Amino acid sequence: MVVDDHPMWREAVARDLAEAGFDVVATAGDGPEAVRRARAVRPAVVVLDLNLPGLPGVEVARRILVHEDSTRILVLSASGEHEDVLEAVKSGATGYLIKSAGREELLDAVRRTAQGDPVFTPGLAGLVLGEYRRLAVAGEQSGGQTEAPPRLTDRETEILRLVAKGLSYKQIAERLVLSHRTVQNHVQNTLGKLQLHNRVELVRYAIERGLDG
Repeated sequence: MVVDDHPMWREAVARDLAEAGFDVVATAGDGPEAVRRARAVRPAVVVLDLNLPGLPGVEVARRILVHEDSTRILVLSASGEHEDVLEAVKSGATGYLIKSAGREELLDAVRRTAQGDPVFTPGLAGLVLGEYRRLAVAGEQSGGQTEAPPRLTDRETEILRLVAKGLSYKQIAERLVLSHRTVQNHVQNTLGKLQLHNRVELVRYAIERGLDG
């Protein structure tokens, strides 16, 4: 699925992907439309611009991933600002590509994103890794008074462990003999209790506390 508010750019990207053999299931020109269509067609990969009317791209990513955690988000933006890159990753984006990238670079990025690989324009990967390290160190220096999530139920903790191990909501539902919706609800409750925003932050939280073992 291709999301961009510029019609010519959106159509060009969709055409390049289709010609390369990808199945372009939908396109969208604004934020709310992107969320609606993503929920309807459940794309494997969303190529997402950040500057969208109606709803910013980072919020679009968050809302898509709440309902379909197996979808991968590849941001394709004109901005290379560090703040934009980090905000996109925090919203759940798997990768971030600058619009100056060539056709083959974009196609390769979409292929790798579909496989779950983190894909970044050269120079940005180090920025993202450095930020995660900084946050981890800051968490350690803050005293670490929350070794375990005391407010989580046993079921929420169990699901958090499986999320940290990389299982999709569907896989977790099958393993625990629960409905997909029930797993989603538990995850949303956990996000609220821990004051986190998305699956990426949830995984980082679990890994920092050794819940991925």
